[in-house]
Amino acid sequence: MEIKAIKYGDDLWKLVIDYAKDCSWGAGAFLAKQMEENGFADWERVFVATDDLQIYGYCTLAKRDCIPKVEYTPYIGYMFVGEEYRGYRLSERLIKKSLKYAKTLGFEKVYLVSGEKGLYEKYGFVKIEDKKDFWGKEEQIFSIHI
Repeated sequence: MEIKAIKYGDDLWKLVIDYAKDCSWGAGAFLAKQMEENGFADWERVFVATDDLQIYGYCTLAKRDCIPKVEYTPYIGYMFVGEEYRGYRLSERLIKKSLKYAKTLGFEKVYLVSGEKGLYEKYGFVKIEDKKDFWGKEEQIFSIHI
């Protein structure tokens, strides 16, 4: 299995759209729509855990996330690993690949938004503040120095 960074037009693009549409997490449909509309620009990427044409999970590295009016960038977002593949540290591998890519772009910090407590801290993220997302839900913003 490997972690690949993909962009619009890459061979896996359509497969990841289909996987995201059908995944058990509601946000997957938002990612699929954003990918279908080519909503990733410049250096933004979708990272996918894959073995040939089998998709196990994904995340993104993008300019923005679901928190309005913040200056932070970039964000790891849409983190998802299929239920049957959890426990194999795929989230960690997706995060590491995203951070490595962000570093090649010259970023010194990367941010992440989550309501989960104790999950991303184990990967080195530190909570920096709480903010409401676009829908009014209180979320945590984390950062990591790379």
